[in-house]
Amino acid sequence: MLIKFILFLLIFMVIVLVHEGGHFIIGKRSGIHVEEFSIGLGPTIWGFMHNGTKYSIKLLPFGGLCMFEGLDMDDEDAEPGEGSFLKAPVWSRIATVAAGPIMNFVLAFFLSLFVISSVGYDAPVVYNVMEGYPAAEAGISAGDEILKIGSKRIEIYRDISLYMLLNEKKTVDITYRHEGQKHTVSVTPKYDESTGRYLFGLYGSGERKKGNVIDTVRYSLVEVRYWIEATWKGLGMIFAQRVTLDDVSGPVGVAQTVGEVYESSKSDGIYYIWLNMMELTILLTANLGVMNLLPIPALDGGRLVFLLIEALTKRKVGQNIEALVHFVGMCVLLVFMVFVMYNDITKLFK
Repeated sequence: MLIKFILFLLIFMVIVLVHEGGHFIIGKRSGIHVEEFSIGLGPTIWGFMHNGTKYSIKLLPFGGLCMFEGLDMDDEDAEPGEGSFLKAPVWSRIATVAAGPIMNFVLAFFLSLFVISSVGYDAPVVYNVMEGYPAAEAGISAGDEILKIGSKRIEIYRDISLYMLLNEKKTVDITYRHEGQKHTVSVTPKYDESTGRYLFGLYGSGERKKGNVIDTVRYSLVEVRYWIEATWKGLGMIFAQRVTLDDVSGPVGVAQTVGEVYESSKSDGIYYIWLNMMELTILLTANLGVMNLLPIPALDGGRLVFLLIEALTKRKVGQNIEALVHFVGMCVLLVFMVFVMYNDITKLFK
């Protein structure tokens, strides 16, 4: 149990450190004074001052903070200091706010380089087809490579599964390569009673393919793209009520997932434990990057909305109005986080 908790904390702290570090580095380079840089939330359990910045570790390991001078000033009559966030040029502020989520994607890319160079990528090659299902009837067979479904370019096998989640019943053109020749067929998914889903009737082998250095870089970018797309489209499924909020996990659910991945990997040895933990970190850091870019008050995306308005109109939104919007957004987020955490805990006892 202890090793699972340590792994969870390590993953979470690395993701948060990279995110907040992005804000910190770009903010510092833009001449903005950082009042506090912390890992965790709540009361400080350890910290020190250096060059006017307080560096600290806080009690609750569920977040982090890079507090810039003047970031949340709500008094329009107060004069911001020379190193204040508000004094920096608007595009420097945009870069500083955007740097956190961008660094999450950068972390996902570098971890993907390690994973894909070690075990390869899941090529979209058909391992087998289900008799009586549309793919087999259309002439697709084992060994064929799926190139395109509709307008969607298929680069890894998981792209097929993601497409099916979002477009269950639609008739679509599938382009595939068979013995070096490209073919395009029209396929309508068939409902499968055993899984309760619409299927083309394709099986992937689950095997991964290694390539050269260029392939490794390319498919590392594809890996990051896949998780960004999966997160974004997963949010769309929530709003379309195709999945429920019960399917959303918070820190408790993530900790449970870390434990399950550890248990399923430990029989293969420590090397595969770390590989699987890296894959989980890629998913989580890409997820955090996307979530933070959503135009929700109190998140980086919400702040970017106000900054972009300022950049386009050459006028700042009133500080008290922006502060109020972010305060309300934070309250809503806290309520949502409590709900998700409660949901996670109740699922543990089911």
